[in-house]
Amino acid sequence: MLDTFEAHRTTLTGVAYRMLGRVADAEDIVQEAWLRWSAADRGEVREPRAFLVRITTRLAIDRLRHVQSRREAYVGPWLPEPIATAYGDASTTVPDTAERAVLADSVSFAVLVVLESLSPLERAVFVLREAFGFPYAEIGIALDRTEAAVRQLAGRARRHVEERKPRYDVDPAQQRDLTERFLAAATHGDLAGLLELLAPDVRLVSDSGGKAKAPLRVMWSADKVGRFLAAVAQESLVGLDFRFAEVNGAPALVVLADGRPDSVVAVGVADGRIADIYLVRNPDKLTGLDR
Repeated sequence: MLDTFEAHRTTLTGVAYRMLGRVADAEDIVQEAWLRWSAADRGEVREPRAFLVRITTRLAIDRLRHVQSRREAYVGPWLPEPIATAYGDASTTVPDTAERAVLADSVSFAVLVVLESLSPLERAVFVLREAFGFPYAEIGIALDRTEAAVRQLAGRARRHVEERKPRYDVDPAQQRDLTERFLAAATHGDLAGLLELLAPDVRLVSDSGGKAKAPLRVMWSADKVGRFLAAVAQESLVGLDFRFAEVNGAPALVVLADGRPDSVVAVGVADGRIADIYLVRNPDKLTGLDR
C-alpha cells in the first residue's frame, strides 16, 4: 500500500504544486490523498496512478478555489513559491532531455503566473495534459467531464497561456551568464552596467507579501528598474551572500542572510537582454529552499 503510493508521490506533488504554486499547500494535498488512498478499497482500484491523480487533482481544485479569495487580499504582486529543481523538480523522474524541458517550463515563474488567470478546471486540464501528458480520456475521468469537454478546456487553456506567456530565450548558459553579469552590476551599484543588460521595457515583479521590503507594484522600464537596483546595492547588500541554483527550472540567484534564504532573483531573457526580473522576498515562501 505505502510502496504503491510512494511510487507516485513525486508526480502527485508535481501536479499539486503546479495547481497551487505553494509547496506547503501541495504537501497538504498529497497528505490528504494518502489518507484517502489508505482508506480506499484497493481491490476496486484497477489503475492506482489514475486513482491517485484523480484524488489529488480534485483536492487541488477545491483548495485553489479557497485560496483564490485569499490572494485577492494579498499585499503586492503574487509569485509562486520558489522550488529547487536541479535534482529532479517537484514533478517526476524524467530521463529524456526534451521531456524534462517541458516539465521545467511548466514550473517556471512565467507560466505559473499565467496559470493564475485560468479557472481551476482549465488549470487542472492544462497541468495534466501539457506538463504530464495525460490522455484526454483519463483527464475526463479525473474531472468528471466528457473527453470532448476536456479537449475544449485544454484548447482554451493552451491558447490563453500561449497568448500571455512571455517569449524567453531558452539557452541556460546564456541565462546563467546574464544572471552573473546582472549580479555583478547590481551588487556594485553599476547603473551603466545594468542598463546594458536590461531590455528597454524590462519588468520587475517583486513578491514580499507585505512582510519584507520590496516594491508593492510592478516596476517597468530599464531606467526605473536600474535606478532601483543601484539604490538597493548602496543601502542593503552588506553582509549578504549570493549563490546560484536552478530554481523553477532555470538558473536563479539565491540571496542569503546569516546563511538562510533572504531572497530569490530569477530573470527572463529575451533577445539577449533581461526582459523580466522576478524577486521573491516573502519569508513564508523561502522556507522550502531553507530546508
